[in-house]
Amino acid sequence: MTTAVATGMQELLEELVVAHRPRGPVGSVPASIPHLGRVEPTSFGIAVATVGGDVYAAGDSDVPFSIQSISKVFSLALALRQDSANTLWRRVLREPSGTAFNSLVQLEAESGIPRNPFINAGALVVTDVLQEQRGDARGQVLAFVQALSGSSEPAIDGAAAAGELERSSRNLALANFLADFGNLRCDVRQVVEHYVGHCSITMSCRDLARAGTFLADGGRVGPWAGEPWSALTAEQTRRINSIMLTCGLYDAAGEFAYRVGLPGKSGVGGGIMAVAPGRGTVCVWSPGLDAKGNSVAGAAALADLSSHLGWSVF
Repeated sequence: MTTAVATGMQELLEELVVAHRPRGPVGSVPASIPHLGRVEPTSFGIAVATVGGDVYAAGDSDVPFSIQSISKVFSLALALRQDSANTLWRRVLREPSGTAFNSLVQLEAESGIPRNPFINAGALVVTDVLQEQRGDARGQVLAFVQALSGSSEPAIDGAAAAGELERSSRNLALANFLADFGNLRCDVRQVVEHYVGHCSITMSCRDLARAGTFLADGGRVGPWAGEPWSALTAEQTRRINSIMLTCGLYDAAGEFAYRVGLPGKSGVGGGIMAVAPGRGTVCVWSPGLDAKGNSVAGAAALADLSSHLGWSVF
C-alpha cells in the first residue's frame, strides 16, 4: 500500500475503536462457559491483514482471546486440505440451519447429517475426520493456525478447555447422536475433548487476521508465514467463503450479509473474522454478545468498515 493509503487505514481503525468500544457492559456472555465472563467487558480490538502483506491494528488488537467457533473455519480448511478422497461432504451438508447452533432436534430429524460444518454437530464431524486421519485433532488445528499466522503465540487454554468440557453435556449428546447414526467413527468422548480443545485456542486480533488471509487470496498464505505456500486451492477457498457467508453467523448470517456484506465467522468469545476476497481479512473482538451469540460492537464496527472501504461483495 502507498503511505497515504496505509495512513488512511490506520486512522480508520483508530476511529472505529473510538466509535465502537463499549463504555460499559453490553449484551451478554455465555453462562455455560464461565471463563468468558471474566473478560473485561469494555475490551475492543480490530486488525486488518491485506493480501499484499500489510497489517494494521488498533485498540486491544494484541490481547489474546478465546476464538471459540472461529476455530471451525480452520478445522474445516485442514480437513479439506487432507481430504484427498473428497468424502467430507458426504457426511456434512452446506446449508444454513435456521435453528440454534447446538440443536439436537434437527440432527435427529435429518438422520445424523449436520446441515453445515459451522454448527456444533458439523464441527464435531469435522473434528472426527481430523482425529481419524492423523489423531490429535486439537493439536493439528493449533499447529495450523500457528503456521498460517507465522506466530507461536496462539495456544490452547487448558484450564478453559477443561472447564468447558465439564459443561459439554449437549455436545456429548450431539456426538452420541452422530455416532448412533454412524457419522462419528472415533471415540465419542475423545472427539468432544478435541473439539472443545481447538475451540479453546486463544489468539489476538492481529494473529487471527493474519491466519485468515489465505481465504482472501485464493488459498495463498501471507508473507509472515515464511516461504510462499498455499493452505488450500482457490476452489476450496471459494467454497469455504461461500459457507461462511451463508452459515458463519448461525441464524444471524442473513443479517450479517445484509449489514456487512462479507463472508464471516463469529465465536462466543466475542470475535468475528471477516473476509474481503482479493483485499484482506479483518478480525474484530469485543466480548458482549447479542441474542444470536455474535459480538454487538464487533458487528457494528465491521458494518462501518465495510461501508467506508466499499468492501461488500454485493
